[in-house]
Amino acid sequence: MSQIALPLDWPADETDADFIVSPCNAAAVRHLEHVGTWPVWATLLVGPRKSGRSLLGRIFALKSHGTLIDNAEEQGEDRIFHAWNMAQEARRPLLIISDRAPPEWKPRLADLRSRLAATPLVRIDQPDDTLIDALIERLLAQRGILTRPDFRAYATARIERSYVAVMRFVDLVDHLALEKRGTKIAIPLAKRVLAEMGVIDESPLLF
Repeated sequence: MSQIALPLDWPADETDADFIVSPCNAAAVRHLEHVGTWPVWATLLVGPRKSGRSLLGRIFALKSHGTLIDNAEEQGEDRIFHAWNMAQEARRPLLIISDRAPPEWKPRLADLRSRLAATPLVRIDQPDDTLIDALIERLLAQRGILTRPDFRAYATARIERSYVAVMRFVDLVDHLALEKRGTKIAIPLAKRVLAEMGVIDESPLLF
């Protein structure tokens, strides 16, 4: 499965091949692949923004013919409550995606709190080394920038373990590559970007 959340009107051809599976999200993927084992017709998926959680949710809804409520904490509680009840009546899965899980997320509606308490929870964690490497490779390739394993390995070993940090690294590499045509995508460039991000204590290199 790849890892970039697309707009809400996603193309119909998003597939498993668009989501990168690694140890940090594999348990969530396995859970969504086995709806028949769910104790109720709903699941709560929690994970950091930019983690591909929305993409995973859209693929799940497309494959399962279920319902997706994304950014649940920003949605009306009545809507989520009624969607949960409808999922049980229709026996069609509901996937609820949020930043936080109860008790951190505290709906005011008591009936919704009780239903969420009965709903299985799965998480996408911050990216591991396998996923960071794959994301750097794929995101830069999407921008027409090919990377070598040593470049990615250098960055992966030093970058903060967060999706936001990976996105920022990719943006800075892309910016410098565009700013300085002919810039070699190699370890010196990774050093400069990581220094600008405050990850390593080195003066920016000139090239």
